Amino acid sequence: MLNERRTTNILLLVIVIPIIFYLLKVLSFIFIPLIFSMFIALIFLPLMRWLGKRKVPKIVSIILVVFIIAAGLKIGIEVIKLSSKQIMASNTAFFDKAEHKIADVAIYLEETFGLEIQKDQSVLAQFFKKENLGTTVGFLRTFFTMLLMTAFFVVLWLAESINVHNVLNKTLLKGKHASIRAFRKIEKDLITFIKVKFLVSFLTGVGTGLACYFFDVSFPIFWGLFAFVINFVQMVGSFISVILLSIFAFVELETTSTLFFFIISITGVQVLFGAILEPIFMGKSFSINIITVLVMLMFWGFLWGIPGLIMAIPITVFLKIIFDQFPSTRKIAYLIS
Repeated sequence: MLNERRTTNILLLVIVIPIIFYLLKVLSFIFIPLIFSMFIALIFLPLMRWLGKRKVPKIVSIILVVFIIAAGLKIGIEVIKLSSKQIMASNTAFFDKAEHKIADVAIYLEETFGLEIQKDQSVLAQFFKKENLGTTVGFLRTFFTMLLMTAFFVVLWLAESINVHNVLNKTLLKGKHASIRAFRKIEKDLITFIKVKFLVSFLTGVGTGLACYFFDVSFPIFWGLFAFVINFVQMVGSFISVILLSIFAFVELETTSTLFFFIISITGVQVLFGAILEPIFMGKSFSINIITVLVMLMFWGFLWGIPGLIMAIPITVFLKIIFDQFPSTRKIAYLIS
């Protein structure tokens, strides 16, 4: 009888798990802003509790938090505007130089490897095709829709219309004390992760922007902002930032030695903040092995794209804490770490 029950449970898991993954993929337009908003709301929960202890009405606390978030978005938009103005105000010398360098690389590839490169129009002209601009407009429309949904869910989280503790108590962790302990652990670890990740990404962006400024690489504000955003993608973001900026600097910098020292500088920034300071600040609570990180990045990246890459590690930390609450799944938590 026991063996039959185990067999039935395994079969149910085999059926249910693919369905869950399918729903996560199909309903990503709901789940992505929902999870994003949960992480944002977690940051402000301590402030909400502090205001609650001082008898501040909840509606006033929510308005204050929304105002803080709006101010943060306003600062981000202003930085993006400043970066755009810097790019638009620059002369066409860089783009002309880029075309010459790309043409030289194309000639080298043809002569060395026999690769034929189309020369009927410039690479930059191909980039600004009407189809590509249409894709960009579609992306911006989707992005602002997600942003509005995220803001809506943040208000629901803060108003406790969506209560994580009650959900855990009635589903996964059926026990008042166990659910409170697990919720506090999840809240504490995720808040620490988000704060440290934001700080490290901010310092990485500043360091990258300063490196571009001192080596006279164009658009330092843009590259600093890019390094800040892409650094939220664990491990992979650092490589993408260094590679793309190195390619850009290859076009910009004439002297090989200057290019070499610039690449060393931006790599040093990534290593200092990402590989040395971040693990120190995170501590042992976030010890996740490299294989798990890569698997989770591939999995959530496949399901949700760029948002999945950003949320992969926080979701993994959440699952690790949940698995650690049950004797039967502690082995999985151990394997993750």
